[in-house]
Amino acid sequence: MELKDIPLVSERIKSNIQKVIIGKDRTIDFILTAIISGGHVLLEDTPGTGKTVLAKSLARSLDGAFSRIQFTPDLLPSDITGLNIFNRESHSFEFVKGPVFSNVLLADEINRATPRTQSSLLECMEEKQVTVDGKTRILDRPFLVIATQNPIETAGTFTLPEAQLDRFMMQLSMGFPTESEELSIMERFILKNPMEDLAPVCPKDEICTMGSLAATVYVDISIRKYIVDIVNATRNNSNISSGVSPRGTLALLKASQVYAAIQGRAFVTPEDVKTLAVPVLAHRIISYTNMSGNANRTKLIDEILETVSVPAEDFTNTRNRN
Repeated sequence: MELKDIPLVSERIKSNIQKVIIGKDRTIDFILTAIISGGHVLLEDTPGTGKTVLAKSLARSLDGAFSRIQFTPDLLPSDITGLNIFNRESHSFEFVKGPVFSNVLLADEINRATPRTQSSLLECMEEKQVTVDGKTRILDRPFLVIATQNPIETAGTFTLPEAQLDRFMMQLSMGFPTESEELSIMERFILKNPMEDLAPVCPKDEICTMGSLAATVYVDISIRKYIVDIVNATRNNSNISSGVSPRGTLALLKASQVYAAIQGRAFVTPEDVKTLAVPVLAHRIISYTNMSGNANRTKLIDEILETVSVPAEDFTNTRNRN
């Protein structure tokens, strides 16, 4: 595989997912960007908008293992990571893998579990490994966590701490379909669920290869400076109590490289950065006026994008780029 093959493979995966999911082009592009980058996604939306279906469709398209965990207050960390169980016949402990040993993990309603259980995902998401009873086990690649939250029913939930929010590359929302999309959904599902016939279209190993190739996408120094200026603006804004961390800076950089590759380019443009700024950065800031309002945080990032100077170089000239 070469860098020029990434848009073709990405489009094949996207088209396969859209055999089940109607519309949501940009959401699918963002999720593909996240999995190729090695990142994770937080989906905050009302129930029934297709979050689980999207995750399953992605896993099937990659011929990868899919696991779903329904987060509840009584869920334990071992229910996620696995645990050692004593085998009476062999007189030894055997490790039983938890659902985290998969390629696409759907953490459904993650904010309904206790902070202790939520934190069991931190090592898995950041280091792609699980440590139980002192022994570390490496997770399969690719590994994508798609966590969901219901923004309406918040009673009895546990707000995700900033340390965990920061580990999600993007926060997205599916949103309701348009009238024409909803009619298409009914037509597609009226006889049977199209998920039943969904076949793999890309070996999961190719996702890792695409990630390595995307890392070679050229990022001009002016683009890197543009990313840093945006991040610094979040740290020096009178309406923001806590700005974006260096992890967020790197997430925006890597996501921009992958997104550019998906679009068929070997270089990042300011438009790539602007397109990804809200989903990558908004959930990482804390606002004075509304500590948890997504709309408010999105507005703040949009305002910052309007004030930060955009590089004006010609990024199509790649002759002297190494």
